[in-house]
Amino acid sequence: MIRKKKTDNVFAVLGLRDPDDLLARAELTRQIYNALKARGLSQEKAGELLGLKQPDVSLLMRGRYSRFSTDRLLHLLTRLGRNIEIVVHNPRSVKARGRLTVVAA
Repeated sequence: MIRKKKTDNVFAVLGLRDPDDLLARAELTRQIYNALKARGLSQEKAGELLGLKQPDVSLLMRGRYSRFSTDRLLHLLTRLGRNIEIVVHNPRSVKARGRLTVVAA
C-alpha cells in the first residue's frame, strides 16, 4: 500500500509547482480582498490607494494573483495599513525542507 503525506495545500494535491508559494500568494490576495471590502472602496479608488490600475484591482478582487509576486502583494498590504511580520524558524531536522506559510492574525 502506498501512503501519501496528508496536506491541506490544494496546490500540492494538484501537483503544481511551488505549491507553498501559490498558497501564500492566495492567502495574501485574500487578505487584500478583505481589507478592500472592509473599506468599501470602488476599484478605481482602491487602485489610487494601491498604485494600481483598475483592471489589476479587478484581478485581485477575483482571486487572480498570477501577475503579482509575493513581495508585491506584501507591499500592497502595507499600503492598506497592514503590518507584516516575517519570522524565520530553525528546522526541526537538518534534512527537513523549509516551507512558506502565511498566517493572518
